[in-house]
Amino acid sequence: MGKDINKATAAGLLIALGIIYGDIGTSPLYVMNAIVNGKRIDELLILGSLSCIFWTLTLQTTIKYVLLTLKADNRGEGGIFALYTLVKRRRKWLVKAAMLGGAALLADGMITPPISVTSAVEGLKVMPYFKEHVLSQQTIVIIVIAILVLLFLLQQFGTASIGKLFGPIMGIWFLMLAVMGLINIPHHWGVLKALSPHYAIELLVKYPQGFWLLGAVFLCTTGAEALYSDLGHCGRGNIRVSWIFVKACLILTYLGQGAWLMQHNGTMFATDELLGTATFAAQHPDAVLLESVFYSIMPAWFLVIGIVIATLAAIIASQALISGSFTLVAEAMRLNLWPRLKINYPTEERGQLFIPAINLLLFFGCTGIVLYFRSSGNMEAAYGLAITLCMLATTVLFANYLVLHRINEGFIYLFLIVYITIEVSFLIANLIKFTHGGYVTLLVGGGLFLVMFVWYRSRKIKNRYVEFVRLEHYLSMLQELSNDMTVNKYSTHLVYLTSANNPKEIEHKIIYSILNRKPKRADIYWFVHVDTLDDPYTSEYEVETIIPNEVIRVEFRLGFRIQPRINLMFRKVVEEMVQ
Repeated sequence: MGKDINKATAAGLLIALGIIYGDIGTSPLYVMNAIVNGKRIDELLILGSLSCIFWTLTLQTTIKYVLLTLKADNRGEGGIFALYTLVKRRRKWLVKAAMLGGAALLADGMITPPISVTSAVEGLKVMPYFKEHVLSQQTIVIIVIAILVLLFLLQQFGTASIGKLFGPIMGIWFLMLAVMGLINIPHHWGVLKALSPHYAIELLVKYPQGFWLLGAVFLCTTGAEALYSDLGHCGRGNIRVSWIFVKACLILTYLGQGAWLMQHNGTMFATDELLGTATFAAQHPDAVLLESVFYSIMPAWFLVIGIVIATLAAIIASQALISGSFTLVAEAMRLNLWPRLKINYPTEERGQLFIPAINLLLFFGCTGIVLYFRSSGNMEAAYGLAITLCMLATTVLFANYLVLHRINEGFIYLFLIVYITIEVSFLIANLIKFTHGGYVTLLVGGGLFLVMFVWYRSRKIKNRYVEFVRLEHYLSMLQELSNDMTVNKYSTHLVYLTSANNPKEIEHKIIYSILNRKPKRADIYWFVHVDTLDDPYTSEYEVETIIPNEVIRVEFRLGFRIQPRINLMFRKVVEEMVQ
């Protein structure tokens, strides 16, 4: 991104809408449902919840991510691993924070597509036709899985051809959110009072078990991490300007939903699942089925259009998370935090990559979650728990970044106190979801963290036992073998990848492979070393001729976001040497 990172352009703003805001932008589909499910509507509940949403988006998304964390770019790149590369030399244990954040983001990539797509498709239940001819949840599940199957099948072809539509579609989505909010707010102008923070405080202090509602409120900001992760794709300027529009649309639609709910003051809303429990039904015989607050604020004639736009927005949100997961795993591999996997490049576009194994993992994860939870109401319980851990990891890493840049100590302590308090509160509030499905998120995230941790530790242990020898002690033997016509030629060019950082050293096992096991005579012995740099997009090499036309070492210095296509790079080096 370089010098243009702070610049905002019309094209850049459209790209930002299509890439970044899918997750946070589709939150209105389910946030208010999660808040009011099993609750009797009253002014404190609605105004307090709306106030919590507004101030969560302001403190967590606007201030922490848009204003502060976006400053921590690594040559224009953002994200948990980019931030880690900036601070990793300060404390060794920070790698665990990076692993925790990365694992939580991958877990989010498994949970967001099911909840977004299911919430969108469940809008069919609100349509008059399907109210008369009851649409079963089984049918909804089949439709959702069909969409997910198609989505994951298309990953291998890349998104270059259809990606240009993402921005305009998301633009239409956000405008629709704003309009739906604006036409409903006049039904109860009192919801505008929710912008005052004292209603949020009242909810937490006075409402029965009000603190635990933070678990549902947190769903409004789960996509905030994407703003930082996609810094390299969109630029700081485009993100900051587009967020003003996106936040305004989100606030308007939440206020509109609040106004609709206030028209039903005194009503007890509950989902199918909750109404089906004997205890709840006995205690609240007057409870009304909660279908979808989001779709309830739409005019009947607009429902079909609204469902189509919502489904497209949910698919785009899912696509962004899947693509983000590929990039995240590729970065983790380059930083030796994930096992080596095959990477395909469906298009020539920078950053477009496809990892078949991760695609399969995400597909089984997403479909498994849909089949296990079946409805968006049940999925809400599994959502949010892991991403709070990611946000805490970002807070810790960013605080270390501030220390490295000698920012005022008082500001650093203030930042830590405010955001650790907020995020730990969200984490505790989310823990109430543990037995209702939150354990699924922790199991998935914990499993992914374990993969990273075991791989990282095993690499460290393995490297400790690798024996390096001085290359100069074996040069004469290599030269003799290369010129010994009594030994059958093994290859014209023999290439070995070496992990020796010191150019004067080589692994003993490589020397043993060439000289001892079965002598491998070649015209030229190449020793290739790849050094992963903290700078994201550095791509350079250096050739050291140790013995002319017999022993050559090539050093590739590649940024952590450059994919190490060593075969192609090595061929290019040889071609340039020949010329």
